[in-house]
Amino acid sequence: MTGISHRFVESASGLRMHVAEAGSGPLVLLLHGFPESWYSWRHQLVALAEAGYHAVAPDQRGYGRTGGPDEVDQYSILHLAGDVAGLIGALGADRAVVVGHDWGAPVAWHTALFRPDLVRGVVGLSVPPYPRGRAGLSQTLRGQLGDPAYLAYYMMYFQQQGAPEAELGRDLDTTFRRLLAGAPVLAPHGLPMVPEGGGFLDVFQDPEELPDWLTEADIAFLVAEFEENGFRRPLHWYRNLDRNWELTAPWHGASIQPPALLIVGDRDLVVANPQARESLSALSGHVPGLREVRLLPGCGHWTQQERPKEVSEALVEFLAGL
Repeated sequence: MTGISHRFVESASGLRMHVAEAGSGPLVLLLHGFPESWYSWRHQLVALAEAGYHAVAPDQRGYGRTGGPDEVDQYSILHLAGDVAGLIGALGADRAVVVGHDWGAPVAWHTALFRPDLVRGVVGLSVPPYPRGRAGLSQTLRGQLGDPAYLAYYMMYFQQQGAPEAELGRDLDTTFRRLLAGAPVLAPHGLPMVPEGGGFLDVFQDPEELPDWLTEADIAFLVAEFEENGFRRPLHWYRNLDRNWELTAPWHGASIQPPALLIVGDRDLVVANPQARESLSALSGHVPGLREVRLLPGCGHWTQQERPKEVSEALVEFLAGL
């Protein structure tokens, strides 16, 4: 792609990371989600470079050309945020604005929480910065949904080793068509639940055609990215959710200090249930520097790809105000 170059960078965390980058100026790190790669930021890399910034989108731990270890416990939030913190210095910067979408958002929020000295601004797309709760994911879901119903929640389905990666890797073209373009089928309480005897892809309808923002070339790129290494390591991120709750005990009650922005599509399944939507109004207590919660009408989960122009403009506006 014009203006985007690629190289490998040794993060101070010890991980050799593949990065796509464009432009020069103040550093902006763009962190992808599941199951994606640097490619999800292709539009913003160019837009931010044109606005005078050094935009860098890494393949995060376990993904693409970065790869990573096989052990589950090597994908905790401390490892993920450590990669980002180490990448800032490895790129020759003292500080950066950290932007994350989907799983990349919790990594961005936690990097700002753990190392505010390195983060001069933080932006989350799709996933809000939830405060640490009184219990881990499994215990919380068991209390909310009951036992054994909570096991059908898609994040609990991902706790199994073997079945989820086999399902997602069976037909990569179908996997990405359903995940990116299929309409989610939600339970009455607004949560994505895996049907009995089914899999994660059953949460999404098979699309008749691709939306305007997604091309056959985009699907082919992702298929090629996941053909060699599959989904095992990316799924390890989910398999650390209870461990993350334990590891972040020292930050219980701590607030995220850097200036912040949240961008959410109003059709995003992450905020589909009423409780999640209501929680957006209380974020300023956890993120005192939150400048805005920007809702994008008609936008689903794949925020920066569905609304590239609006997201790029919002990022440039936020950056200019720092």
